[in-house]
Amino acid sequence: MNGRVNGRVVWYVVLFVLGVLVAAAGSLVQSAWFPGGLLLALLGAAGVFYGGLRATETQLGVVVPGAGWLLAVVLLSFGRPEGDGVFTGGLSEMIYLLGGMALAVMCATMVKLPRPTP
Repeated sequence: MNGRVNGRVVWYVVLFVLGVLVAAAGSLVQSAWFPGGLLLALLGAAGVFYGGLRATETQLGVVVPGAGWLLAVVLLSFGRPEGDGVFTGGLSEMIYLLGGMALAVMCATMVKLPRPTP
């Protein structure tokens, strides 16, 4: 039992880091090649959220990368005192933020299908 709990904790840490990395990459890509970059960024986020659900078989597997994703996006939106920032406040950034959160909610509320018995 203890090994299984430790394995899940490792999965959750990996998923949190993946959520942060996908958010950072998506933040850069979504405005670079609009609208293709936005679609690519949202597909990457959906992949991490759905992958977390399937890897851990719990809704927490979606919440953890979703929290990392949201934390990274919020921190990147602050910018610096010099005025440099990743987000400029356009439509693409709003679609990325709201779309990513909607994807996390959709993945977290998906019904788990029963596994086929061999």
